[in-house]
Amino acid sequence: MRLISFLSKLSCFVEDKRVLRATSRRLAFATRSKSVATMAASQEFTGNLKREVEKLFDASLRITVPDGTSVETEVAASLPGKPGDYQCNNAMGLWSVIKGKGTQFRGPPAVGQAISKNLPASEMVETCSVAGPGFVNLVLSSKWMAKSIEKMLIDGIDTWAPTLPVKRAVVDFSSPNIAKEMHVGHLRSTIIGDTLARMLEYSKVEILRRNHVGDWGTQFGMLLEYLFEKFPDTESVTETAIGDLQTFYKKSKTKFDEDPDFKEKAQKAVVRLQGGDPIYRKAWAKICEISRTEFAKVYQRLKVELEEKGESFYNPYIANVIGELDSKGLIEESEGARVIFLEGFNIPLMVVKSDGGFKYASTDLTALWYRLNEEKAEWIVYVTDVGQQQHFNMFFKAARKAGWLPDSDKTYPRVDHVGFGLVLGDDGKRFRTRSSDVVRLVDLLDEAKTRSKTALIERGKDKEWTPEELDQTAEAVGYGAVKYADLKNNRLTNYTFNFDQMLSDKGNTAVYLLYAHARICSIIRKSGKDIDKLKKTEKLALDHPEERALGLHLLRFAETVEEACSNLLPNVLCHYLYDLSERYTSFYSIHQVIGSPEEASRLLLCEATAVVMRKCFHLLGITPVYKI
Repeated sequence: MRLISFLSKLSCFVEDKRVLRATSRRLAFATRSKSVATMAASQEFTGNLKREVEKLFDASLRITVPDGTSVETEVAASLPGKPGDYQCNNAMGLWSVIKGKGTQFRGPPAVGQAISKNLPASEMVETCSVAGPGFVNLVLSSKWMAKSIEKMLIDGIDTWAPTLPVKRAVVDFSSPNIAKEMHVGHLRSTIIGDTLARMLEYSKVEILRRNHVGDWGTQFGMLLEYLFEKFPDTESVTETAIGDLQTFYKKSKTKFDEDPDFKEKAQKAVVRLQGGDPIYRKAWAKICEISRTEFAKVYQRLKVELEEKGESFYNPYIANVIGELDSKGLIEESEGARVIFLEGFNIPLMVVKSDGGFKYASTDLTALWYRLNEEKAEWIVYVTDVGQQQHFNMFFKAARKAGWLPDSDKTYPRVDHVGFGLVLGDDGKRFRTRSSDVVRLVDLLDEAKTRSKTALIERGKDKEWTPEELDQTAEAVGYGAVKYADLKNNRLTNYTFNFDQMLSDKGNTAVYLLYAHARICSIIRKSGKDIDKLKKTEKLALDHPEERALGLHLLRFAETVEEACSNLLPNVLCHYLYDLSERYTSFYSIHQVIGSPEEASRLLLCEATAVVMRKCFHLLGITPVYKI
């Protein structure tokens, strides 16, 4: 009897402990659920809508997922025509991890139901439902969306800027060669690089805009000797005296190829220049100065800012960098040259030529070392044509071998080569003039402006506007057309340069988008309302499907910028801008703005659209127009 009594008491004790543990787990679970829910519900909208939705599902998954199970939240914007605004796709992947481990769930749909049930209470959410094999579809609250857009209108579009996991980055772009004309390849590099820099700057990253000009090398020997022949008194050398630099370069190259004596002098001139001879350095500086003046004409038209740190800047550091690589056992002798052998490549990376001179790789490795160690850059982006891909792959690999960069190409400090394709003419070949010369960028941009002005005059705008307004609009539209025609394509593809297509006011062109923005501004002006006063006194409503679709697209602006930055693809932002214009057209073609009962709300929606469009234009380096 005593044994039975003892066992009975022991059983009760064990049961009490089990109940106590279960109660403790429930209390801890409830506490965790409450804290997570409170945390998620109280978070203020920071502008990146997808990130805010991810936070909600992340909180739900931490409740739903068994202890010790690692899971990354998978959220995506729902495709047009599909249920919900965002979708959580974790159920199937999570089920594959936990099935057979004593889980309470009986398949992906049950996991999806749990994720939906455990979603924290939030004013963001209108409804949450589960479809198919556990897809969790979330519908945003239209009232919350409207309130978020209202707040942006008051606080400014910069409050929607995404935050990237990097504080300082170098964007290396444009990079023409001294004494050579900038060609359409430099145009692509300049336009793409400037847009990437602008997007990263908007995303709170300090950007070092670097123009890595080719101002140091063997070609300067022939240029200098030719200069001394033509102008024995180098003080008389001016831009006017030299004339067209491209022609000057061609003549010096012809003489270098045909005259052995001249060639020998040119080779000695390189040694004198690199040795610091003051006469040669002064003449070299003069050629560089004349080239910069020509480059500036392009940069001024494109409104692009760059800080020049050319190849010559890094020359004093090269020897020490080569010494460091040598001390790590990376450099080997090969046929008199010093090279780095890299796995996966048929040729080595040459860092010192057999005559003791340095190569592009020497300068590029040194520039990378300088940017990492002296400028403390966490991300370095190189914008050049795809033809240089192998060179970048090789010297990136050498830097990893030296321990300068992590093994993963997605871990910081990080380097990326942003390659781009060719600009083609209507004949499908590389874009050139009829005489097969490189197209001067200044002439190309000026022609775009002239064509734009002609189109405006044909529409009678010269009689409505002042000469200054006509000129400014022609410039904004002409230059904007050239930029957008480049940026809207995936940068890796070739594209055909065609003025008629670029300057069309129909379809996915800068002209169409600029005019769409001007129309919105015209509607607001015609209303006679003080838009700044409306922002403070009126409310925005998204009661109709077209209004809601436009509002949702506006709220997706920041996540689009972040995607474009992360993947270094400006065309992502171009597609967003064009879709925004199309959604606005769908809204405006159905719903009256001026004189309607919803006039104040719809004017606010018009203003929000214009604000986001202007920020897109700014990031793309395009000047908006306000009248058409």
